Amino acid sequence: MLVIIRVTDGARDMKTVTTALAALAAIVATDPADAQDRLKRGEYLANIMDCGGCHTPGVFLGKPDQERYLAGSEVGFQIPGLGIFYPPNLTSDQETGLGSWSEAEIITAVRTGVRPDGRELAPAMPWRAYAALNDADAQALARYLKA
Repeated sequence: MLVIIRVTDGARDMKTVTTALAALAAIVATDPADAQDRLKRGEYLANIMDCGGCHTPGVFLGKPDQERYLAGSEVGFQIPGLGIFYPPNLTSDQETGLGSWSEAEIITAVRTGVRPDGRELAPAMPWRAYAALNDADAQALARYLKA
């Protein structure tokens, strides 16, 4: 993509340049190739962060159901004094997954261990390990989980 912006002088021209740059930024931000790259990055992060290692049915029984990847687990973690915690559905399902969560809410939960309703995530969730996730990677992960 080649962009040429002619600059003369005066405040009006500076406003034109600013408007042109803002339009260019919007075009670049919505580039489908960039969006695909971010989804691939999010998928990569979900894999290396081992989200499926807890949130995929059958994984704790030694037979992960990859057709239901990230759909939650039927086997829970028993934490003395707190109860049993079942890894929830991380798919984009509106009712049982993260479909009703915004990307910002997913990022907050991954980084701080706090759900949109203010409740803390289960103690087994290693959010502290993900707290330093940079913004681009956090957004890529959230976008992938919403896809």
